[in-house]
Parts: sequence; structure tokens; C-alpha cells
Amino acid sequence: MKVKIYGEGAEAQELLDKVNNSLEDLGLSDFMEVEVTMDEELKNSLSISKTPALIIEEEAIDFRDTIFEGIVPSDEEVKSMFISIIGGGGESSGGCSSGSCGTCSTGCH
Repeated sequence: MKVKIYGEGAEAQELLDKVNNSLEDLGLSDFMEVEVTMDEELKNSLSISKTPALIIEEEAIDFRDTIFEGIVPSDEEVKSMFISIIGGGGESSGGCSSGSCGTCSTGCH
């Protein structure tokens, strides 16, 4: 699985730091590739209009989506998102991507 941060500057760096810290805290840093990009093709294909944007890619199932756009989520929101994606944390259904986890102060994007 790949995590891409689309953007540059202080907010993109802050989001990158939160992603890396969350992956480290969850013991996932060895299993996920993280990169910062300004790839215009990626921006256009996902219709990204605000930065920074957090994108998840999973090539094995041909999945790519923008999870957060135009905001820097809290540390807990980033962790909750990763837990929802990998299916951990004891939640039986829903999760950050459905808006039902209740941990996001900004709602899902």
C-alpha cells in the first residue's frame, strides 16, 4: 500500500509528519510506502483542487482515492483512518471512510 501526499510547503510537511508518526505508532511503517508528490497527472485523475491531499493507493486491487483534501487532520484522525483501512481497532463495520467512526472533527472527504 502506498500513501501519497500531494502538495508542498509547511502544510504538506505537517501532514507527512503526521502520517509517518501514525504509521510508526501503529507498527506499519515497514509495510507502507510514503511519498510526497506534485504529479499533475495524479492531481487531475483524482480531481484534487486543494492541498495538501492524502491519497491511498493499493495496486493489488487497483484502488486509488483521496482521503483528505485541503486540511491537515489531527493525529487521531490519521491513526483512525489507517486502522479503518487495515481493518483493525475492533470496529465491526464502518470506519473513517464511511463517516461513521465518530472520531473525525472534519468529517470524511
